[in-house]
Amino acid sequence: MILQKSYLKKMRTHLHAYQAIRHDVIHESDTALHMAKRAIFSMQRGDMAVAGEATHAIEKILKGIQKKYEKQTQAMDEGSYKAAVEEFVEASLFLHFLKKQPMGEISSIRVDPDVYLAGLCDVPGELYRFAIRAASEKDRAMVRRCQEAASAIIGELIEFNLTSYLRTKFDQAKQAAHKLDLVVYELALREKEI
Repeated sequence: MILQKSYLKKMRTHLHAYQAIRHDVIHESDTALHMAKRAIFSMQRGDMAVAGEATHAIEKILKGIQKKYEKQTQAMDEGSYKAAVEEFVEASLFLHFLKKQPMGEISSIRVDPDVYLAGLCDVPGELYRFAIRAASEKDRAMVRRCQEAASAIIGELIEFNLTSYLRTKFDQAKQAAHKLDLVVYELALREKEI
């Protein structure tokens, strides 16, 4: 006999079982990702109640995935799952900023360091968008707060030797922080004109 068919059958059974897990993880993760994007959008509009509820619901979904598949750890390596956790990190950190809480560890779920850093890299972009809204409402203090937070994030991230995907995310974060600096500069110029 050329092939050990019993071994191949065992592999096929395992692969088919994992496909069912994978489909479930993708489905749940897509729901969490969509909710995280909506939560951030709610924060940008100042609807903190909706944002808080959505963030809590996302946390529940991600905890459920982690608990359900704690023995199938490869499920946590699925791209859709990592994207959902990354977006959750971004939403959670942005929510902490808006509530004037420190942006730090996300302890409610397990978060891989690279996924956390990717989510953190996205926060300056949200701070920039929020600062634009604050500037249009002539809230200089909030614009300054956004700029300081983005600068602090960049100051910490620069200490990491980020490569590949995280390097791209870091470069995007630096661009957002630079745009925030320009908003502060423009506001200062306009204040002098008055």
